[in-house]
Amino acid sequence: METLSITQWAEEDRPREKMMSLGAAALSNAELLAILIGSGSPGESAVELMKRVLNDCNNNLNTLGKMSINELTSSRYRGLGPAKAVTILAACELGKRRQLEKAEERPRMDSADAIYEYMHPRMQDLAMEQAWALLLNQNFGLIRAMQISQGGISGTAVDVRVVLKEALLNNATVVALCHNHPSNNTTPSGDDNRLTQRLQKACEAMSIYLLDHVIVTDGKYYSYRENGKI
Repeated sequence: METLSITQWAEEDRPREKMMSLGAAALSNAELLAILIGSGSPGESAVELMKRVLNDCNNNLNTLGKMSINELTSSRYRGLGPAKAVTILAACELGKRRQLEKAEERPRMDSADAIYEYMHPRMQDLAMEQAWALLLNQNFGLIRAMQISQGGISGTAVDVRVVLKEALLNNATVVALCHNHPSNNTTPSGDDNRLTQRLQKACEAMSIYLLDHVIVTDGKYYSYRENGKI
């Protein structure tokens, strides 16, 4: 029976498409390795080839990482040239190095003071207003800090939809808003208050917790949470 190439498989069976739709965890070791090498040989798909290689390693990635380039490019594995062998061993080495490293600690943004300390260096010398969204996980760990608008000396327009879109795309369950006042006056404006109210309502509708809206100046800040406005 003729062997089908990966491009002839149903889309849900193709490793790249499968990873894009289901995530890397849904793929077998052979499928992940097939993505790395890209292709097999005319009579054998990349997945089938990597299944054979893994079988010879007792399906142990640690054993695979100990193979030499000469072993991987032997006549037993048609379709595996030096470039593909190097790619496989490089991936195994990266996996080993990842195990040796500690998980990255996310800055914790659980208070207005923590938000100010993080944002003040980024805002202290600005001549115009900027607004930033801090996207956090449920433990108030920072996932991403992103500038969402920039305006003039006395104001900047913030699109609440952009904040929520980025929160959803980054799987954030907590959001904090931060903007600066170049005038060095921490008193919120009417526009600041209305923006905070709109954002709070929008976050509630999407089951996202609005932690705070912090106004940053050079040396002090205003917190809507600390002042009971959220």
